[in-house]
Amino acid sequence: MDLEVNGRTYKLEGDPERNLLGVLRDELDLTGSKYGCGEGQCGACTVLIAGAPVRSCITPLRVAAAKAITTIEGLASNGNLHPLQQAFLDADAFQCGYCTPGMIMSAAGLLAKSANPATPQITRAMHGNVCRCGTYPKIIAAVRLAAAAMKRGTHA
Repeated sequence: MDLEVNGRTYKLEGDPERNLLGVLRDELDLTGSKYGCGEGQCGACTVLIAGAPVRSCITPLRVAAAKAITTIEGLASNGNLHPLQQAFLDADAFQCGYCTPGMIMSAAGLLAKSANPATPQITRAMHGNVCRCGTYPKIIAAVRLAAAAMKRGTHA
């Protein structure tokens, strides 16, 4: 089975029913996506498949096969952080950082569809991404900051 992750194709063998998160972390050494609840409820494992946010802990490998997968490691380019990554730093939008990759990936999915989302749109898009530290207002600010930076074509 072929798996396209961050622009690179991997040939994988084994059970197509194993979860995508396990393959990313254990076989491809892409550890940015985190294991949280294992039930798709916390969002720590969020990646993009064909541009849409999905919970990789409950996504069978067969569902992701032959589709473009983007992980947090795939957002930066040419040594530069993605505007969302920079905005999370600039807005101080995390404390422990465990949820941050999933938050950023959910926000990336939103910004790919809506260049200038209003706060209610951001809140809906981030629903299901749990931050135990409670930095939700700063997360919303970071998404708005990234949207503005992307609109200008600059980093946040």
